[in-house]
Amino acid sequence: MRKVWSISLRELRSFFDSLIAYIMLIAFLGFSGFFTWLYGADIFFVKQASLGAFFNIAFWTLFFFIPALTMRLFAEENRSGTIELLLTKPVTDWQVVLGKFLSTFMLVLIALGLTIPYYITVANLGPVDHGAVITGYLGLILMSAAYISIGIFSSSISNNQIVGYLLALFIGIFFQIIFALLSSNFTGFIGELLNYLSLSTHFDSISRGVIDSKDLVYFISIFFLGLILTEGNLAKKRL
Repeated sequence: MRKVWSISLRELRSFFDSLIAYIMLIAFLGFSGFFTWLYGADIFFVKQASLGAFFNIAFWTLFFFIPALTMRLFAEENRSGTIELLLTKPVTDWQVVLGKFLSTFMLVLIALGLTIPYYITVANLGPVDHGAVITGYLGLILMSAAYISIGIFSSSISNNQIVGYLLALFIGIFFQIIFALLSSNFTGFIGELLNYLSLSTHFDSISRGVIDSKDLVYFISIFFLGLILTEGNLAKKRL
């Protein structure tokens, strides 16, 4: 675990050294704050003590931002050849994958942590459903973990950061939009399967305050599948 932590801290520092972290944090807070408080949803206008507007905005903001964070994790090392140097060190493929995952996951947690003042402000406006707020944040955390694992896999099979970003976005679009659209055109088992594959379906369920085991299994499955595929790709590079 010490090696995983060391890798994750190194990657997290690289985010801040290259200004990527600052840009992401400012952009995320700017987008989510603007659309939550000033434009469209405007909590003050609807006069409702709820963070539902923020969760809906963050759901889409993180969808575009997470691939931008993960695109360089392996793609840059593949391009420069430093991935071979990293793999010659006394670390396992799983330690490398988990370390890089944790670095991005911690950055997302920092971004979400900086939105706690939104919660405090809304709580001061009126009675707020604290359970819905907690599950809303849980939904964003689970969604982020799933998309980070997809982004890491996309980066591991590319030598170009832009290609890694677009590939992660392309895969994510299926979970974010396409499966939900297709499910409305089918009935029976196929319709239910496509609806289950839709990430938005499970996120909406959790953000409404309903924690169902099938939703947790869904997110955890995507999380592990992405990491397993990435580890398998790294194992091929060792051969």
